[in-house]
Amino acid sequence: QVQLVESGGGLVQAGGSLRLSCAASGRTFSSYSMGWFRQPPGKEREFVAAITWSNGLTYYVDSVKGRFTISRDNAKNTLYLQMNNLKSEDTAVYYCAAGLTLTYPILTTVKGYNYWGQGTQVTVFS
Repeated sequence: QVQLVESGGGLVQAGGSLRLSCAASGRTFSSYSMGWFRQPPGKEREFVAAITWSNGLTYYVDSVKGRFTISRDNAKNTLYLQMNNLKSEDTAVYYCAAGLTLTYPILTTVKGYNYWGQGTQVTVFS
């Protein structure tokens, strides 16, 4: 069982930055591939970024490449998402997710993950 708690969301002007964190419980965090997803208002949940459990490979949706960076600290059981040059279309509830030993391409799908956080709101205004 893994419990995930996101933090770091908020209100930010376009062009600004935020760093999301996801604290995970459990002793086997390093065995879980981790992902960030988001759900814009009135839309379905979508993939943003993921990092593998084994070698830290990272994957991003095209719309955030070059602006967002996913990372993990296995010693702290924490996942991060550094978001720079934020745009109004990044406004959404952001969720972190954990899936045991997931690999590409499954780790880019909602269905691939077993555990989800409660979400944190990110609002970007112009």
